[in-house]
Amino acid sequence: MSAIQPSLQQQVQSLYSEHHGWLVGWLRKKLSCPHGAADVAQDTFVRIIASRDALFGMREPRAYLSTTAKRLLLDRARRQILERSYLAELALLADSLPGAPSPDEVLMAVQALEQIATALAGLSAKARDAFLLHYLEEQPQAAVAAQLNVSTRMVQKYLVQALLACRHACPALAA
Repeated sequence: MSAIQPSLQQQVQSLYSEHHGWLVGWLRKKLSCPHGAADVAQDTFVRIIASRDALFGMREPRAYLSTTAKRLLLDRARRQILERSYLAELALLADSLPGAPSPDEVLMAVQALEQIATALAGLSAKARDAFLLHYLEEQPQAAVAAQLNVSTRMVQKYLVQALLACRHACPALAA
């Protein structure tokens, strides 16, 4: 690359320093949210940097930036509509199921999972791995033993250690 033609990094730096403030202000008017405006502005520059060809021959940087930002705003709006629709469907489904957990039940489950995670964090790596492989990935003890390079009997000891640690950490399990 010749010394006359600025490098890609210089072009990006120049585009950013000259137009970032303008773009954030323009987006703030559109969104009425300074944080959202900053996010979309950042995404706009990331998209332009990712398509390096856009930097070469850009005659109207503000027009290009605003067009890119508008497209990102449309993508964002579409994604929000999908998310709202999905959450509404989930809510309808949860209400229609007779066994849907109540918020209190969800809270108790999350607390129990946190207690189990704390209990597992206090174990050796092999005991923790044995527990996760056997109970979460549903691998038989022999497969866990082969993966951890220990005997099946040792896997059984690891599982007992993990279960005792979980029982000690979770009062609900002791009952």
